[in-house]
Amino acid sequence: MEKKQVIISIGREFASAGHEIAEILAKKFELPLYDYHIMREVAARKNVKVENIEPYDELPNRVLSRTVKGHSSSPHVNIAQMQFDFLRKKADEGESFVVVGRCAEEVLKGNKGLITIFILGDMDKKVVRVMKYHDMTEKKAIKFIESQSKKRKAYHNYFCDTKWGDSRNYEICINSSKLGIDATVDLLERYIKQRIEEM
Repeated sequence: MEKKQVIISIGREFASAGHEIAEILAKKFELPLYDYHIMREVAARKNVKVENIEPYDELPNRVLSRTVKGHSSSPHVNIAQMQFDFLRKKADEGESFVVVGRCAEEVLKGNKGLITIFILGDMDKKVVRVMKYHDMTEKKAIKFIESQSKKRKAYHNYFCDTKWGDSRNYEICINSSKLGIDATVDLLERYIKQRIEEM
């Protein structure tokens, strides 16, 4: 029997443990994980140093960016498109994988093996997480979360027709603060297995 292609796309709020959950799911399903390290793959394919393109992995400046005949003057847009193309190529080649962010739920829309998930969290739990991992005061943690969330939302909404975090754009949205990481993973694992069965 032919093996089914499975692509698990995980969007997440900053500090919701979404990346950690993605890592665990990737191990459980024995799939490669694509996240910000995609930049290394893009750099290798373009034969450039990753540190030369990493600064452009963010929202482009609308004022300075122009697109003519499908080609953008903004390195930010071009770097984003390279990452999107990387994901599309992997999907078109039939590869199964887990991807974090990268607008994957829209970039790979229409792929039969795509399973889309969005992970959110309660602010108080996110603050505790940031204070722990980034050694910040509560006040700084709150500002940091708000700043990162604003960037993440702006990036997604710039490149996508859909809105970041809108539940209608994902198959399942889950608040990891309610059950904790392990139980959230268990629930998502059961959901993914059921989805795979029905593919």
